[in-house]
Amino acid sequence: MRLGGLVGLFRGGPRHDVGPDGRMALSDHFREFRARLLRCLLVFVVAFAIALYFRHYLLDGVFGPYEDAQEKLPNGITEATTSGAAAGLMLWLKLAGFAAIVVTAPYWLYQIWAFVLPGLYSQERKMTRIFVAVAGPLFLVGVALGYFTLPVALEVLIGFNPDGVTNLIDFNDYLQFFTRTLLVFGLSFNIPVFVVLLNFAGVVKGRQLAAYRPWIVIGTFIFAAAATPSTDPFSMCLMAVPMMVLFFASEVIARLNDRRRARTAAAKRL
Repeated sequence: MRLGGLVGLFRGGPRHDVGPDGRMALSDHFREFRARLLRCLLVFVVAFAIALYFRHYLLDGVFGPYEDAQEKLPNGITEATTSGAAAGLMLWLKLAGFAAIVVTAPYWLYQIWAFVLPGLYSQERKMTRIFVAVAGPLFLVGVALGYFTLPVALEVLIGFNPDGVTNLIDFNDYLQFFTRTLLVFGLSFNIPVFVVLLNFAGVVKGRQLAAYRPWIVIGTFIFAAAATPSTDPFSMCLMAVPMMVLFFASEVIARLNDRRRARTAAAKRL
């Protein structure tokens, strides 16, 4: 394959005429999806290579919550280990992969929504770009909160270990636990953003959000209770309360957008 053809795979773009409402041919949709997926993979590979270079600093950051919990627990109750000849290699690869996913989150979140943009009107595209720009920072804020609560969660969970029995934590298992916790926190903070984006796409109305508000509140706390790794209410509230604030903000934005649409439609009928 020529260099120009290889570069063309990353460019995407429609090869057929785009309709006034943003409709594209099916082949153009597939071409656009392939290009955005390849861009995400390329950015991920670059971030992965950089993360491997700084792997020792990353390990200190990942191991920090466990060490904080270990200091507050009785001596000898827990110990970190690895098992298997390839355990060390897999540890570094998983660590670099997780770091690359987190660091590139603003980029791949943008690519996801940019794939949907051709189906929106020009005014909606301008507004959704603003919210997509917010999604990346919110993801990182959620990750930071998850990291902040992790020592408490580990202290509570390891504290259930019976007296006289040492809790051996395989570091690869710990890394999966660490990754899952932080990703859940990060993605949960983006749920209200996607609600707003669905409203701008015309899928969800503000009055529908208001009608289901009590169930959304209950569901948010149930989700937070199930998603947080520890059993203490502090970790649950640290996830649920910001999610509720973001949801109420998304409901207000959705209602304002619905009113704007109604005014625009009324003006066109006159």
